[in-house]
Amino acid sequence: MKLAKKIEPETTAPTVSASDDRVASLFQPDVLLGDQYLENFRRKVALEPEKALLLAVLDDGVRCFQDNMFAENKKKRMLFEEAAEWLFSDDASWIFSFVSICAAMGLDPDYLRRGLRQWEERAVSARRKKQRGSIPGPERLVA
Repeated sequence: MKLAKKIEPETTAPTVSASDDRVASLFQPDVLLGDQYLENFRRKVALEPEKALLLAVLDDGVRCFQDNMFAENKKKRMLFEEAAEWLFSDDASWIFSFVSICAAMGLDPDYLRRGLRQWEERAVSARRKKQRGSIPGPERLVA
């Protein structure tokens, strides 16, 4: 005859390990606000590739203006004129307009324009001085 061992209920509670707590916390509901939830889908670095593109367009416009100011051939002169028209236009109806790019980059378009006009005046003045210095004036004969 087999004797059955009497099973007595345990009086001590089972120990809960730290890993069990972590697993249990996975199944508890998270309390999030809508903004906190949507923040997971937003970029951590706001629009960096797009801003780099806008900065490249702005840089190209300024370079075309400065590099071709005194151009003598037709193609370079046309680049200068197009750049000047773009830089000094107040049209904000398209994404790559000067005003739109400045707004997206947080720049003041009038401040940049003033700087370009000052640069232009200095460049014209320097060119005039250089041209005056290169033209030989009447020589003075001393006896």
